[in-house]
Amino acid sequence: MIQINSSEDFIRLRRIALAAQGLLKNSPFGDGLAGANKAISHIGYVQLDSISVVQRAHHHSLYSRVPNYSPDMLASMLENKAIFEYWAHAAAFLPIADFRFSLLYKHAIKSGQTHWYKNSDRKLMNELLTRIRIDGPLRSRDIKSNTSKSNGWWDWKPAKKALEQLYMEGDLMVSSREGFEKVYDLTERVLPVDINVQMPSLAEFAVHILEQQLRCHGLVSIKGLTYLRRNTKLKEAIKTLVNTRSQQGLLEQLQFSNGESYFLPTGAFEQPRVRVSEQLKILSPFDNSVIQRERLKSLFQFSYQLECYVPEAKRQYGYFCLPLLFGDVFIGRMDCKVHRKTAHLEIKSLHLDANELDITRVITAFGDAIIKFIAFQQCNSVSLTQVYPQRLTAVVQNILKSLQ
Repeated sequence: MIQINSSEDFIRLRRIALAAQGLLKNSPFGDGLAGANKAISHIGYVQLDSISVVQRAHHHSLYSRVPNYSPDMLASMLENKAIFEYWAHAAAFLPIADFRFSLLYKHAIKSGQTHWYKNSDRKLMNELLTRIRIDGPLRSRDIKSNTSKSNGWWDWKPAKKALEQLYMEGDLMVSSREGFEKVYDLTERVLPVDINVQMPSLAEFAVHILEQQLRCHGLVSIKGLTYLRRNTKLKEAIKTLVNTRSQQGLLEQLQFSNGESYFLPTGAFEQPRVRVSEQLKILSPFDNSVIQRERLKSLFQFSYQLECYVPEAKRQYGYFCLPLLFGDVFIGRMDCKVHRKTAHLEIKSLHLDANELDITRVITAFGDAIIKFIAFQQCNSVSLTQVYPQRLTAVVQNILKSLQ
């Protein structure tokens, strides 16, 4: 067991974690479409989110790791069957090679072991399956409301629920998206013929989760490995697997002074400390690196909350504040909004935690990052309302003026 006490120890762990996430180098996975494919295969998923105050989370997460990424690339990956859409700990795009590991959850829903929607309308589900089989892919907006339910028309709400139930049970897959709207088709028509569809055992699934999480996080906790997963038997299998690999000498345990424990591959902690560049990354609130908030606080001493779910009067940093990562330290948050009609990025507030020694370097890096971020948001102008601490207002405003 390795005792973690010093600031140097935490620097080493932070860099292990960020390197595994692909957030320390400029292009760890390559660039463009090929880089996006490698990135999602490495980090395991990109989380979907419907909030569009800025570019959506699934695009933002890839942008943060892949130079020259553009949103059309994810649509291309989905249509070319390099990825598929399903549920990880939330709605996500996942590598198609991992498809078989979605089957356990699908089976649990279809067999009634767990519920997506209670009291599913099986008659309506069968009618929709027949329609898709005959007429081809279907969007929820293709379902028109008709109280008589004749001529292949159904009430919109029950039909939409039925489509989602079929999707979660595995009879349907998302073949593409139009904007943010799902296009459903039969799984047999969407899934590539060479994909493994053998149901994994719980032990196999536990191995998949552990190896995937070690690959994309570098170090893991028992709790983090089953983040937002409620399957008690899976949690037990994960714990057993970690203990077995520790006893075999394949994993080492890290013990923090507050009693928290993490595990990483044996020998990884003693490797030369990863170097960092002085770049600033503007991350999505749903980025893989920050989504486990307790882990974020434990490893990075960064307490973060997405405040769109907080009543406005109680918000401290803004509706959709984005975490700011400078090198291997989270140094602040930026609350912003894209005005698409005018192609304008409004920075409502910028909160910086950097100390006096770092601030010049941080501001310079922020200027470089915001140039790329403006382009990613398809904007051509930017404005800034508030800066904290306020003494930095003039210098940040000058940086932004120089960009326009």
